Amino acid sequence: MKLIIAVVQDKDSNRLLSSLVDHNFRATKLATTGGFLKSGNTTFMIGTDDIRVNKALEIIKDNCQSREQLVAPVSPMGGNADSYVPYPVEVEVGGATVFVLPVEEFRQF
Repeated sequence: MKLIIAVVQDKDSNRLLSSLVDHNFRATKLATTGGFLKSGNTTFMIGTDDIRVNKALEIIKDNCQSREQLVAPVSPMGGNADSYVPYPVEVEVGGATVFVLPVEEFRQF
């Protein structure tokens, strides 16, 4: 058994959850916040048998697209302003960050 932890952008979360349910995956959806852009994202915890991991990863890949987004930088507070860029910067967001972990034991009460 494996535990898949997938961190996805909020814009992709509803589509991903629907697709996971359509393919009979159980998932726990958690609201989380990213450290880099300080923006909301969603973390899914998916428990599955080893033989279904590739299918779950395929569903995640198909439903979580990366995209370009303009981000207004936060001004430095008390830090070095030499590297501060005062105008919006285009960054790539979205996609998914996925961890696949072995599960030693699973119990459901």
